[in-house]
Amino acid sequence: MKQVRTVERILAAYATVEGDGVRLHRAFGYYEVPQFDPFLMLDDFRAQRPEDYLAGFPSHPHRGIETVTYMLDGAIEHGDSMGNKGRIAAGDVQWMTAGSGVIHEEMPKPVNGKMGGFQLWVNLPGKQKMMKPRYQEIRHAKIPTVSPHTGVDIRVISGSVDGVAGPVKKIIADPIFLDILLGPDTTFTHSVPESHTGLAYVIDGEGTFDAGEGHRVGNRDLVLFSSGNSIWVRSFGKGMRFLFIAGRPTGEPIAWRGPIVMNTREELRQAFHEVKDGTFIKKAR
Repeated sequence: MKQVRTVERILAAYATVEGDGVRLHRAFGYYEVPQFDPFLMLDDFRAQRPEDYLAGFPSHPHRGIETVTYMLDGAIEHGDSMGNKGRIAAGDVQWMTAGSGVIHEEMPKPVNGKMGGFQLWVNLPGKQKMMKPRYQEIRHAKIPTVSPHTGVDIRVISGSVDGVAGPVKKIIADPIFLDILLGPDTTFTHSVPESHTGLAYVIDGEGTFDAGEGHRVGNRDLVLFSSGNSIWVRSFGKGMRFLFIAGRPTGEPIAWRGPIVMNTREELRQAFHEVKDGTFIKKAR
């Protein structure tokens, strides 16, 4: 039986500063845990002024999580302790599983005066927190676009729409990550596993995700859905663009400080001790 998810909570992204002075907007983070389990944080780093982001994110450690970077404009150059180097540009996705630990840097670069995108943090279950680090780096051309009906265009990053699967695969949280564009006054529904936490983040236009209540949302509004096996959305005016993200919760305790997320405070203390004494990066087993 179809049970459409209602809107449980709406949050407005707030301005904050991260890295070496990067100005961005945070949709949710530390203070909202565990409401968004398995998701830990969603940052919106769309920016107009180079001085707001050029300082970037110099060398820093990660353990126990995955970071998902989705670019709309500009580029990010990255490198890490394992010798990996690369550049992701507009439309590209990087899904990094930090696992047992990486030390990396991410430096935003404008292209034609533009730079912007999003970074999502996904928690790893305790059994996988010390897994071998890995990257899935997907170029724009490899991400399929699906149009279920007139007025709906969907970039499928992970999960599937109408039998078309996204290129990001074999992720523990069994995630759905869609970039959805609706034309003017367009209605859309999509099935979601009932077990998954679901959220939407509006990046352009206006609309509603609740037919009964009619909550109106716009740019930089985040919607957390209740339980159910589908979502419903309608755009207003000139249309709406939003990210839809869902994943299977871990249901586990969280010990979180800065870029490292573990299950216990002792594991957290151990991780930072290893950063300090130079034993943080583990050899492949």
